[in-house]
Amino acid sequence: MTAETTITKASAQTGRRPLLGIMLRLAAMAVLGVMFALVKLAGQHGVHVAESLFYRQLAGLPVAIAWLWWTGALSSIRTARPLQHGLRMILGVSAMTLNFSAMLLLPMAEATTFGFAAQIFATILAALLLREPTGRYRWGAVVLGFIGVMIALQPGGQAVAATSAAVALGGALMTACVIIQLRRMAQSEPAGAIVFWFSLTSLLPLGIAVLIFGKNHDLFSWSIIAGLSLSGAIAQILLTASLRHASVAAIMTMDYSALLWSALMGYTVFGNIPGHSVWLGAPLIIGAGMIIAWREQHLAKRRATEAAEYPVG
Repeated sequence: MTAETTITKASAQTGRRPLLGIMLRLAAMAVLGVMFALVKLAGQHGVHVAESLFYRQLAGLPVAIAWLWWTGALSSIRTARPLQHGLRMILGVSAMTLNFSAMLLLPMAEATTFGFAAQIFATILAALLLREPTGRYRWGAVVLGFIGVMIALQPGGQAVAATSAAVALGGALMTACVIIQLRRMAQSEPAGAIVFWFSLTSLLPLGIAVLIFGKNHDLFSWSIIAGLSLSGAIAQILLTASLRHASVAAIMTMDYSALLWSALMGYTVFGNIPGHSVWLGAPLIIGAGMIIAWREQHLAKRRATEAAEYPVG
């Protein structure tokens, strides 16, 4: 589950056009595949990851503002919890830095596969930090997912470099931390405020990083930066629009199509062919994530039914 999905999960409602929502979600995954390919290409042309992140967020801010204006939610950006937004920014920037770096260090399919472990880490953190009841289904999914990770750690029969694997799994862990923080904030903060303040505040540390690590580039490199910024903004629009037409439950499994786009981009742009172990480990990780999602949906429906049958007051 992406962070964008988690942000809007509490307020998303099933739309009248679920097929459109699914198609928009699939399109978002394809555009994200293009964005990450451009991130990797930019890195090969001397663009620092801090620059990619800064321009990605800079392009996303007007999208966030336009979304709030379009939905009539501009007033929702008022907040009484700046420290919570500050923590979300720190976690979010850390997760993005690690995930972008993983794309530079690993073939795209491998980096994407490790990124799917975020939902597994989120389940563990929810049990430890939020004290969420976690039964045999979700713990079984956690075990299944980690078996998949161990298999994927040896693509093509050769172990992934320890540093690269640590960065990728660190990105998944930080993404899980973002998910947990968003669950906490969603209880009191509107989705609009969460999106807006992250888009805005993340530009401060990223702007400082650009001043330190940024450099002059040729026209081709700037065109790559423009492309990744534009594709990131388009993906953000598609992710948000998908939730206006379909329920979270209907579209969240579409996120796993990112592996196919990553493999395709990795092969066509960089000539990387995913190893057999990736295709063996990825289904286990994806299966674990789907089990967790199914179980959470099932429990949410049961709680809603019980609340309707035994209302309080």
